[in-house]
This record gives sequence, C-alpha cells and structure tokens, in this order.
Amino acid sequence: MKIAIFGAGAIGGLMGARLAAAGADVTFIARGAHLAAMRENGVTLIEGETRTVTHPRCLADAREAGVQDAVIVTLKAHSLTGAADDIAAMMGPETMLVTGVNGVPYWYFYGLDSPWRDRGVESVDPGGVVWRKLPPAQAIGCVVYPAAEVTAPGEITHTYGDRFSLGEPDGSRSARIAALAEALISAGFKAPIRPRIRDEIWVKLWGNLCFNPVSALTGATLDRITGEPELRALCRVMMVEAQGVAEALGVRFAVSVDKRIDGAAEVGQHKTSMLQDLERGRPMEIDALLGAVVELGGITGQPMPTCRHVLALVRERARQAGCYPA
Repeated sequence: MKIAIFGAGAIGGLMGARLAAAGADVTFIARGAHLAAMRENGVTLIEGETRTVTHPRCLADAREAGVQDAVIVTLKAHSLTGAADDIAAMMGPETMLVTGVNGVPYWYFYGLDSPWRDRGVESVDPGGVVWRKLPPAQAIGCVVYPAAEVTAPGEITHTYGDRFSLGEPDGSRSARIAALAEALISAGFKAPIRPRIRDEIWVKLWGNLCFNPVSALTGATLDRITGEPELRALCRVMMVEAQGVAEALGVRFAVSVDKRIDGAAEVGQHKTSMLQDLERGRPMEIDALLGAVVELGGITGQPMPTCRHVLALVRERARQAGCYPA
C-alpha cells in the first residue's frame, strides 16, 4: 500500500515510521530541519529502550509524491484549509483521506442521517473550501490516542498509546477501511473499525473542548484541572452542555461525564496541547475543539452559555498572545 503522511511531525512520524518498518511504501511530506534530518539520516523512532531507523521517501513538495492509496493527515485542524491543494495533489478517485485531526472534522455531516445531512462546519472549514477540494466521500475518520513528540529533527519519541480507531462516515465496513486497518495492525497498532466513529470522536472531544481552553486560561495541568473542585466543576458544566449538543445529533456516550474526567485525571501532571501552543506562540486549535461545538449548539438549538463564555475568553487570550486571528 502506498501511504503518504502529510504533516510528518510527532503522530505522523510515529505512524509513518512503524508503517515503513512493516514494509509499506511510505512517503513523508515535511519541512525545515525535520525534513533535512530525515533525508540525511532516516527517521529514528524511540520507544522505550528500542531505537528503530527507517528510510521512507521524504519530500517537501506533495506534488512530487504522486497518487497514493492513502493520505494520512496529522495536521492541526486550522492548517487544513491552507494545505488542501497539496493534499489533493496526492489523491486519485480511490485514494483514502485519513483525517487524524483533533476536534470536529470538516466532513462531520457528510451522509449523516439527520436534518443537517451534508452540511458544512464553518468553524473548521470556512466557506466549504476543504469540502470542495477534499471530497468527503473519500474521508475516513481516525481518532488518535497515542502520544509522541519530535525530540530532535528526524527523531520521534513515542511515550504511550497504540490505538487509532477508524471509521467510515457511513458506518460501513468497506474493503478500503479493512485494508487500512490491516496495514496499521501489521505495523503494531490497534486499529479497530468503528461503525459509529462520530461517537468516539465525541468522547475524545468531550475532554478536549474543556480541558484545553481551561488550561490555556489558567496555566494549569490536567491533574490540577480535574482535581481542583472549582475547575473540575467548570469543566463538568461545559461537558454537560456539549453532551446535549452531541445527543441532539444522534451521538451515544458509552461513559459518564465523571468517568471521562477521571480518565483525564489519570494522565497526571500534563500540559494540554493548547497550553503548549500558547506558551510557544503557535496557532491554537480553538475552533476545532470548542468553536465548532458551539456552532453545532447553535445549529441544534442547544443553549451553551458556559461554553460560549469560555470560548470568548480563550479566543481573546489567544489574540493577546498572537496565536489566533485578530
């Protein structure tokens, strides 16, 4: 299988390195010092005491890659619009677009049996640009659970987790998703195929929509957010509001609010990705993780006062730091 990794940072690097080691034809699309190091020395994957070096093709220009069987996109959600043309250059009519992106995906309403079928999500796809350039019929949902870090140019350190849940937007177990799952399993990952991938997207998003903004506003790590009663209560209110939206869209939650919070508490003294981006002056995933949920609340007629207030605060915090458009 020919697989391109677009956004070959930590998670993309982990996936690509393991897939290459398992014999897949892997192409990394990357840039800067990371690209230069991978071209020079290969990709080093560190997992505990094990170091594995692979030599996938590494390119700066996606147009040189040619048409792929699968393009795995592991960008931040706000980068997808600007990257759509490059991603499209690697896609033929049968190419799978695997969206390993946090938050509400641009294809969320594609084929969904609801009054909002085939509606776009403006917060993550302004003007429907991505929908037009990357046909949602080719999209496959992917919920990312591992944690990894680029610890040096060309070097990926995998810290925990090995599951990438997959799902067709229409819930089918297609031949293409079965082949993708087999490739990931051959690379040592767990790759369950979910008939209701949106449910799993929401369970992960459920925590991200509150823990990330609250951490950016307070500087607190997950142990503090989930353990300090006032912060925990704030997150719980946001999650209950979001649950009302999700259930109005037909989502079923397999865990309770408190169990989801307790699960986050087990991660311990961890800085959320949004807090890390704020500290490093990088664009923050506000719209994919919370803005889109508030948008869906408006679509479904669900009141979300606390989520709306926190969204206004975190957007302004990010603007002040130059991490969100003014």
